[in-house]
Amino acid sequence: MKKLWSISTTLRNPERLRSFLAVLREMEGQVWTKKNQINFQIKLIQNRVYGFGKPQFYNGLMQKQIDLVDDTTWPISFQQATEIFNQKQYTDPAMRGRTSYKPLEKIGLANIIDDKINITSLGEYLLGYNYDLGELFFKSFLKWQYPNPVDREFSDGNIYNLKPFLATLHLINKVNKICKEKNIKEKGISRLEFELFALTLINYKDITTQAKKLIKFRLALLKITTHKDKNDFISNYKEELSLKFSNVYNSRDYVDNAIWYFRMTRYIYIRGGGYYVDLEPRRMVEINSLLNTYDGGCETLSKKEYTEYISNIDLPILPWETKEKLTEIYNKLAQDVNNLEFELEQNSSVFEAITNISDLKNTIENIREYRTKLQNLILKNELTEISKIDEVVKNLTNIRKSADLKPSIALEKYITIALNIINDAKNIQANAKVGDDNEFIFTAPSNKPDIECYYDSFNSICEVTMLIGRDQWHNEGQPVMRHFRDFEIKSNQKQNYCLFVAPKIHRDTINTYWTSTKYEYEGAKQKIVPFTINQIIEILKIIKDIRNNSNDITNLQFKQLLDDIVNITNKSTKSDDWLRKIPECIVEWKDNIESVAT
Repeated sequence: MKKLWSISTTLRNPERLRSFLAVLREMEGQVWTKKNQINFQIKLIQNRVYGFGKPQFYNGLMQKQIDLVDDTTWPISFQQATEIFNQKQYTDPAMRGRTSYKPLEKIGLANIIDDKINITSLGEYLLGYNYDLGELFFKSFLKWQYPNPVDREFSDGNIYNLKPFLATLHLINKVNKICKEKNIKEKGISRLEFELFALTLINYKDITTQAKKLIKFRLALLKITTHKDKNDFISNYKEELSLKFSNVYNSRDYVDNAIWYFRMTRYIYIRGGGYYVDLEPRRMVEINSLLNTYDGGCETLSKKEYTEYISNIDLPILPWETKEKLTEIYNKLAQDVNNLEFELEQNSSVFEAITNISDLKNTIENIREYRTKLQNLILKNELTEISKIDEVVKNLTNIRKSADLKPSIALEKYITIALNIINDAKNIQANAKVGDDNEFIFTAPSNKPDIECYYDSFNSICEVTMLIGRDQWHNEGQPVMRHFRDFEIKSNQKQNYCLFVAPKIHRDTINTYWTSTKYEYEGAKQKIVPFTINQIIEILKIIKDIRNNSNDITNLQFKQLLDDIVNITNKSTKSDDWLRKIPECIVEWKDNIESVAT
């Protein structure tokens, strides 16, 4: 039976790809034998990038092994990791390593050459310092196809013939064209339509037919008036699909994953409150070039040719990398920037004419970065409206129910906005990846702070997480203090702070920060301020009350709150006292602010 195409859900977090790849790099050049497949899985356990914090992994382990995995202050030896692996008593031990390796091969980060493990140019890019996940996935998705020689599930060339990413762009474009012809609003395709029509598109020759089916389905659904009848209509449609596709009932997972990964390329755009997927309007020169160059069909390649092709970051040569097309992109970006400057009442930038292709490409990226800065200035101006506080409070309150963002990404976005709202910061700079619409598409890379904050009187970083268990301490303990120390070294201010925001603070995390704040980290004290999401919400409500009385707070007043919380550590003997007294600090700070305002 046919299968819906899907992006692997084995590694739902792309950052984990980097961790897996870093472990595989230790084995580069070794022969990919069954023994080394087992060794790879053992090394993943040893490095705590597989199994850690996952209750199902702990099943069957002895308590001392669970304690060892959980206690990240102790390294795991290869022998200990081997014992843990053997304790699991896998039926096919080597298969565990092959399963963990497979996503790396499918995306093109690693391959086997002459039976030996090889990290590709795409993999080396991901392991570098300034990697961009969007660029990485874009280059991989342009070449990812079914059938392909490394995926047995989709090996039948009589059934499958498409490059899913390119075919999806074609499908959205065709739907929009049909809508325009029928005088229907062009809005891309809904998440439901993506699930029913993009994932079931398995041959590029069916793009037009599939687009027409989609429009017919949309119009039929619009005519149905009751919620129950709509659900029945959708269920019946899925039931029909289940007769053709074996994995239809997993489609909800597939659609969320596919949209998320495709969004990271910056070539699709989320609209309609997160419900519709459309072509990114600010990249239509590039998108039209792709659509005119590639029909969405696959190429006939041997396994060696395919693995070399998908793993080469320099291929394919992009169809708009000509002087004419790059100049067109450059001119459109320059116009975007001038429009934003006009809105900000700034003098319009004058861009010099450039004809060299290499210089054009670099300048285009620089203009995109500048456009993002202008978009942030506009956002900062909009955040002076009191209604924006209510909007951010609502989104933080419902952080796990974000329509178009994963909770971890949503938290970075709305904490960034909250910090912009709170006072007169000079610059709040999120290190998260954003699309051309300035919307967050992925969290900050693991080697940088989530958010950097610059004020007249001090500087700070802010680290956020949705983790609440002991894995919070593992992922956010040492890394946060390390990021903060690096930031302190480069900061131009004597006073520096680190805000840490989570739904709740785990006891191991607070103990770690307590030691750093009360005593030292790498020989010097740090000023770390732990906040729950609810406490950030409380601060926003205080700001709202102050603004309702035609007042505002300064960065110095916000700094006083941070100092008050840090100073608790000088008066308390236990870290849990610190946590308990932070709400009292916020109340006292509120009273002081209000008394000054009156």
